[in-house]
Amino acid sequence: QVQLVESGGGLVQAGGSLTLSCAASGRISSNYHMAWFRQVPGKEREFVAVIDGGGGRSKYTDSVKGRFTISRDNAKNTVYLQMGSLKPEDTAVYYCAGREWSYFLKTSPTDYAYWGQGTQVTVSS
Repeated sequence: QVQLVESGGGLVQAGGSLTLSCAASGRISSNYHMAWFRQVPGKEREFVAVIDGGGGRSKYTDSVKGRFTISRDNAKNTVYLQMGSLKPEDTAVYYCAGREWSYFLKTSPTDYAYWGQGTQVTVSS
């Protein structure tokens, strides 16, 4: 089993920054792809960013490009999402997700087997 635990969410003013962390434990390999998704009530879970096992490849949804950075520290089994220039529309519950290695970086929530419990990010205007 793989366990993912997010932390770092909170309330921040528009234009501010926040860094989310996702600590992984259990039977997880360092070559797992790790991703961040977000969801607001009444909407589907939305892809935010993904990083491959080695950390050399990453992908972002267009709305966060240039503002968010995904990274990982395999020695600590931790994935990060640095969020900058935050906007009210970034308000959501943010989820960490993991999957076994694949050639292509996956952006659909159905492609991920492991999920954290989520952490709330609220951006005030």
